[in-house]
Amino acid sequence: MSTVPVLVAAQIGAETPGVPGIAANFSQDNGWTYLVKAVLIIVFLLTSVLLAIWFERKVVGRMQVRPGPNWHGPFGLLQSLADAMKLLLKEDITVKAADKFVYLLAPMISVFCSLLVFAVIPFGPEVRIPWTDYVTPAQLTDFPVAVLYILACASLGVYGIVLGGWSSGSTYPLLGSVRSTAQVISYELAMGLSLVSVFIMAGSMSTSEIVDSQTALWWFLPLLPAFIIYVISMIGETNRLPFDLPEAEGELVSGYMTEYSSMKFAWFFLAEYINMLNVSAIATTLFMGGWRAPWPLSAINDGMFNEGWWPILWFLAKMWAFMFVFVWVRGTLLRMRYDQFMHLGWKILIPAALGWVVVLSVVQGVRQFGEVDTRTVLIAGAVAAVVVLAVVWFWPEKRPDPPGRPGGTAGPAAKEPFDAFAGGFPVPPLPGQSLPPSSRRRALVPDDARPPGASTPPGEHPENPHDKEVDRA
Repeated sequence: MSTVPVLVAAQIGAETPGVPGIAANFSQDNGWTYLVKAVLIIVFLLTSVLLAIWFERKVVGRMQVRPGPNWHGPFGLLQSLADAMKLLLKEDITVKAADKFVYLLAPMISVFCSLLVFAVIPFGPEVRIPWTDYVTPAQLTDFPVAVLYILACASLGVYGIVLGGWSSGSTYPLLGSVRSTAQVISYELAMGLSLVSVFIMAGSMSTSEIVDSQTALWWFLPLLPAFIIYVISMIGETNRLPFDLPEAEGELVSGYMTEYSSMKFAWFFLAEYINMLNVSAIATTLFMGGWRAPWPLSAINDGMFNEGWWPILWFLAKMWAFMFVFVWVRGTLLRMRYDQFMHLGWKILIPAALGWVVVLSVVQGVRQFGEVDTRTVLIAGAVAAVVVLAVVWFWPEKRPDPPGRPGGTAGPAAKEPFDAFAGGFPVPPLPGQSLPPSSRRRALVPDDARPPGASTPPGEHPENPHDKEVDRA
């Protein structure tokens, strides 16, 4: 992996000014320039979070046929500011059993790691500061492995969640933090593999260079499978519905944030929304052309809308379109079960992303070094993909033997029925076990469908005190 940036820098370094391997030219920037840009980025993120909270409430309100916030300020715009002030003024409670230092450090880790990502996101090309002749890129910094830096920041951010759950000294926060660890590992693998296809097509891991490589075609079109995988992974990465298992209210109260209050809770809340902005900006930069204008506007007057301050507008519009996808998904889908969630990540997204990378690598290799017609390769790849999907879709599932056959419920090798209340309290079944049918289903099973001499349906206990309680309820 370490040789890839060196090779990329060697190939394109001679064509770009400034630092080899990147397209943006930071040669005129000094310490004051970097400081002003950093402050502007922080202010932009904090104000965007306030706007995102209002935006989410308004959109979900419209989806649920209700107005949403409309009292504080015009259109309810000051409602997010009022909520922030409420969190600041609430009583700050520190749990007695908590590890005080780690308990305070955890939300800071989450926020600081989330603030680092926008350092390499290009808002636009070079811009001229008004009333001066000073020209600088609309970007804080860039380097040949900028996307790897983004993935590293996202990976470190989960330590805030893990340490917050562990240091709280409580069961439910610990369970929420463990879930978050498994979730990030699962979906960051799929996310990283989906970004590899962009590296292959762009020939660089620099964000400014990737935006420049999309001058003629945005990468989401030729890399549509990788784009879909990234969109699913970014929702799972940010713990948003339907993937908000680390903070499932019905199971874990509030997950890793259960024992936090006041400003410490607000920091976790802030980190979550900043991460939403981060992954939306990454999707815009790597797949949607970055700050480049859409096609009809980009062709007007030799691309005049891709110069000056206009590109910042296109970047923000694309980023907020992805923010709308977050809200849309939240207002549409239900929370998944944890086993379904992990099955989607490990058995669907990761194999699909890995297979796509292999196919794309072969196609690019043939295009660059082979003499085979590209159209023939694409047709063959499409046919192979259809065959693989058909095999996966129609592959017969392994079903248990029916009753009366070896291994069936009523056969000679019948297993002991699982009793969830054998220990005096309910426990979930292990893999391979199944709960007996409820007594409420007895009326649905005809007498002739029952085995001879059986007064209850197959696999059902004749008397289950829990069923009696349910019937009485």
